[in-house]
Amino acid sequence: MWTKELLGTDVYHLMAAFILYSMLGWLVESIYMSLCNRKLTNRGFGKGPFCPIYGFGAVVGYLLLSPLKGHYVKLYIVGAVLATIFEFIVGKGMIKFLGDLWWDYNDKPFNYKGIICLESTIAWGFYAIGIIQFVHTGIYWIIDKINFRAGIRLVSLALFLVAIDYTVQLIRVFHIDMQERKDWLIQKKERIIERYHAFINR
Repeated sequence: MWTKELLGTDVYHLMAAFILYSMLGWLVESIYMSLCNRKLTNRGFGKGPFCPIYGFGAVVGYLLLSPLKGHYVKLYIVGAVLATIFEFIVGKGMIKFLGDLWWDYNDKPFNYKGIICLESTIAWGFYAIGIIQFVHTGIYWIIDKINFRAGIRLVSLALFLVAIDYTVQLIRVFHIDMQERKDWLIQKKERIIERYHAFINR
């Protein structure tokens, strides 16, 4: 499984890169938001230092955009457009399935429903250049510095811990949502009873 190739690279490198990008994305965004909020802010869905949207976006982005390496203008434009589309799809999915959005661009100019905005699109283009031209080489250098068998154990452990963390958080969110629905039904039932009593006591 780990040595099976996918679009020119093996599964092990893809999974390890996914984990490193997810942690790096969490670190960068948490630092940025902590500075903006003037207090420590965890930007991950779970408790751990992990934002899978960055890991998935970076790995898939590299697989799709690596043929444009060295073509800076094309890389910037395509990277900005694809990342914005990806951000919009993820944002809509979060609103539908989780009932919440991890970010809010409503205060940004040229935004669409607070999910995407011009500022982030411009930034995604520079991120694409940075990842394809520079960062990915460093990520693979780090991965290759670790013994293959030890690396597999670390990747498996990281994915296991993240799975537990996210499962717990999803259960918590689902429980809160179910409790809110239960409270809403109770309130609705009480209002119906009140109206019934008011009607028969006329």
